[in-house]
Amino acid sequence: MRIKALVWGLVWVSGSIFGFAQQKADLSFRPIIVKPAYVLDNGPRVGIDEAHHNYHTAEGRYKPFAEGLKADGYRVEAFRERFSAETLRELAVLVIANPLHEKNVGNWSLPNPSAFSTEEIAAVHQWVEGGGSLFLMLDHMPFPGAGDELAKAFGVKFSNGFAVPKKTQQPGSLVFKRDAGGMNSGAVTNGRSEEERVTTVVTFTGSAFLPPKEAVVVLPLGVNFVSLETAKAWSFTPNTPQQGLDGWCQGAVLTCGRGRIAVFGEAAMFTAS
Repeated sequence: MRIKALVWGLVWVSGSIFGFAQQKADLSFRPIIVKPAYVLDNGPRVGIDEAHHNYHTAEGRYKPFAEGLKADGYRVEAFRERFSAETLRELAVLVIANPLHEKNVGNWSLPNPSAFSTEEIAAVHQWVEGGGSLFLMLDHMPFPGAGDELAKAFGVKFSNGFAVPKKTQQPGSLVFKRDAGGMNSGAVTNGRSEEERVTTVVTFTGSAFLPPKEAVVVLPLGVNFVSLETAKAWSFTPNTPQQGLDGWCQGAVLTCGRGRIAVFGEAAMFTAS
């Protein structure tokens, strides 16, 4: 199945992202964009963060994502510098997928410190206010712990856990369907044309976050879901703390000053396997 237009209007156009993914990406995947948003190599500059021990990178698990943007005309590059006003100046879109603090590389247990310094968070916030576009994806624990301080700078609160159906309390795929009321209609899911209209989205064992009131929710969760806040990734017990998710979601977009932010609680839906 192909998923389109979930890059929302980070520059008020929609990209074309395809496929489902688990932990191993299909590095040979090459999307076909029938109507590119921009002339090849002439679109906005997109930086995919690789400076924070990211689990998804431009030549790794996010290569299909990067190739999709390139086919749509975007200029895409790995971004390996710490965030500052100077390093962010030339970017139109900053993509951050599953960062980690160095202490959690190979150790997905609590505590999960922020992957970003206070100065970096301030720099990103100022850059977005000035017109930059942030695409932030934080998967299940420990990634929300690593990215929560950055998210909070924009009024977004993550649960550092696994978003699961309350009935089963088992991690797995979540299916959001437009016709079933599980996915909201809007710029993200409508795309630029009927061809880009999204009807179904599948996410893969991600996290949940509470968006600010002004956000436009794309993938709502709600009372039928909980977040299992484990002390170690994939280690669940009857005593694992739970966070109710009424009013929470797995995808939303919002504005900040002249800039835009897209936040999602799962990263694999934007790549291919």
